[in-house]
Amino acid sequence: MQTAAEITFWHNDGSDILLPVPAEFSFAENYNHLSTATNEALYTLRSGKIYKAIAVGDRDTVVEISDEDGTHLRIVFIEEPDTDSPELREGVARYVHDWFDLGTDLAPFYEMAQNDPLLKQAVESFYGLRNMGIPDLYEAICWGILGQQINLGFAYTLKRRFVENFGRSIVREGETYWLFPTAERIAPLTAADLSAAGMTTGKKCEYLVDTARLIAGGGLTKEQLLQAGSVKQAEKMLINIRGIGPWTAHYVLMRCLRMPDAFPIDDVGLHLSIKHVLGLDAKPSKERILELSAGWTLWESYATFYLWRLLY
Repeated sequence: MQTAAEITFWHNDGSDILLPVPAEFSFAENYNHLSTATNEALYTLRSGKIYKAIAVGDRDTVVEISDEDGTHLRIVFIEEPDTDSPELREGVARYVHDWFDLGTDLAPFYEMAQNDPLLKQAVESFYGLRNMGIPDLYEAICWGILGQQINLGFAYTLKRRFVENFGRSIVREGETYWLFPTAERIAPLTAADLSAAGMTTGKKCEYLVDTARLIAGGGLTKEQLLQAGSVKQAEKMLINIRGIGPWTAHYVLMRCLRMPDAFPIDDVGLHLSIKHVLGLDAKPSKERILELSAGWTLWESYATFYLWRLLY
């Protein structure tokens, strides 16, 4: 029997799950955004549907996610022997809800952006796009570390190597789906183990292992970061970790913790997008970006995400 919270959060439809979406949501825009990823290892797009492996506790499952009349996401389990499990259904629904950031009311953001010279074009072009997140903290930090100082295409290549060497796979209907390596899986390894698997520089491998050990040992959790009290305090907690600077910290706070004022202001993609929108001859200075973003209070994260979308 569903609880009152479950009824407002998601619904059973036979063996499927129906997840309500806000009015300011477009499945097509989010699907198109996901399709821009090159060499993605953690989801598959086919015929307008998204396929993804999800871990719920000690169980791995694969689901198909599609649009349902623009009002819901339909979540279909693929060859899952026990779809009646309340824990499995709740865990999958919560993961998808978080992944698509369905709990954020974008109406105030759109109202602000319509009068902002930097954001107006982006929100009109991609209305309904959500900040597709990275719910797992270790995965978010790894992606931030892997993406440092390299182009996006190579970052995806490194991510795939990491996933396929150390992650778990699950086969459904003849297709293989991957889950990102857990911190517990990486913690006993060494930087040399990662380097031998074709990963990046030794230093980055050290950072990946060190962070895994910290998270696996309980020294860093999402709850601790959320309880920090502010994005500045959470940033300080993260940059105290070797291999995490301000850009990576804000990326994690933006994509995993959903802190609305997380702002990776030093991001090259953000600079290039602003340069493009304003028709500048050179990338804007940090001081100029602070001036331009003065009206984004508590929407810095979404503003950055939409400006990225203009480029990628």
